[in-house]
Amino acid sequence: MSPWPDSWYRHSSPPGAAAAAMAGDITCDVCVVGAGYTGLSAALTLAERGYDVAVVEAEQVGWGASGRNGGQLISGYNKSVSAIARMSGPDDARRLWALAEEAKALLVGRVERHGIACDLRWGYIYAAARPRHRAGLLTQLRDAEALGYDRLRLLEGADLRALMASPRYGSGLEDGGSGHLHPLAYAQGLARAARAAGARLYENTPALAIDTGAAPTVTTPRGRVRARFLVLAGNAYLGDLAPPLARTLVPIVTYMLATVPLGAERATALLPADHAVSDTNAGLHYFRRSRDHRLLFGGGVNFANRSTADARPKLTRALVHCFPQLAGVGVDHFWHGSVGMTVSRLPQLGRLSPTAYFAHGYSGHGVALTGICGQLLAEAISGQAERFDVFARLPHRSFVGSPWRVPLLRLASLWYRLRDLL
Repeated sequence: MSPWPDSWYRHSSPPGAAAAAMAGDITCDVCVVGAGYTGLSAALTLAERGYDVAVVEAEQVGWGASGRNGGQLISGYNKSVSAIARMSGPDDARRLWALAEEAKALLVGRVERHGIACDLRWGYIYAAARPRHRAGLLTQLRDAEALGYDRLRLLEGADLRALMASPRYGSGLEDGGSGHLHPLAYAQGLARAARAAGARLYENTPALAIDTGAAPTVTTPRGRVRARFLVLAGNAYLGDLAPPLARTLVPIVTYMLATVPLGAERATALLPADHAVSDTNAGLHYFRRSRDHRLLFGGGVNFANRSTADARPKLTRALVHCFPQLAGVGVDHFWHGSVGMTVSRLPQLGRLSPTAYFAHGYSGHGVALTGICGQLLAEAISGQAERFDVFARLPHRSFVGSPWRVPLLRLASLWYRLRDLL
């Protein structure tokens, strides 16, 4: 078992004792690999439909990206609807937007139905990091209006500063239909709901090998799972378990910190209406308030998927650049985690065989999209794949392989940093 990262999330929603590891061989209808949002959503939906589901998790629920992320529940995708339409056609672009909207409603419904105390709050700002980025905000605003989505408004100057006391940003797109939550508490709540529905969850049970044939098998350290169907939901933590998927996904490291408690008055002055914020840079920054009046601040990327020694001082400097009034403020927690990125920056859903399914690559929009994608996996296994195939039709382009992958990704990282600066 790997140690938990020193995140504010772990301290504010302690994981507790791990579920028992799997011991001996078992059989089930569906074996899910990975107890993050995607795997838990699929397991919950399948168990509610009467399937016998076993979930194997290498660590504990929420140990990976589902328990370390920025907690931002964001509309849409890491591409504008107009860009998606150029890639997949206008009809599928509209279907994908509708699924993203359903994703938010699904999350809210689960939080309410299962009593998940995850500090769900509404309000989000997509802030232009450069004046030239304002044009991209206007494109998103026009796309939303064309789809009948009326929750966006452009903020500039004093109107923006009234909601975000940062001198760094001159314009932003406010979204009343997006928000934020405590990501680890949400993952823990999904796990409780899945167990209550009948799913079996085995923690500290890594999948060592898989067979995606007619009778899928998952080999673990102390036994095998034999199933009718297999769901791979490891995302950035799947490793080389399925080589065809590893070629289409790049795990990148991003960082977060939590300041010392600032007090209610000082924290509220930073974000008076309690919005979550992310900006438009490729190496973006994102932040929000915590329930105990800290600022949770994230950003920076490492395309080699590893943390570097200078990451903490860099992120602390970025915090002060965004909020000069926090100069000298203490930092209680600093952590990092891997995020799954695709070439298209859109999620990838598909099949490795008629019995083996996968979903990954949410590219920063996973808090909302993982839930609907887990449900679509369950629908496809149940024989209703029409909605699943809307995602499956998106192109699954591969990144360059070894030995050039890491050097080229580092070069790409340098290019993006230069582009953000210039």
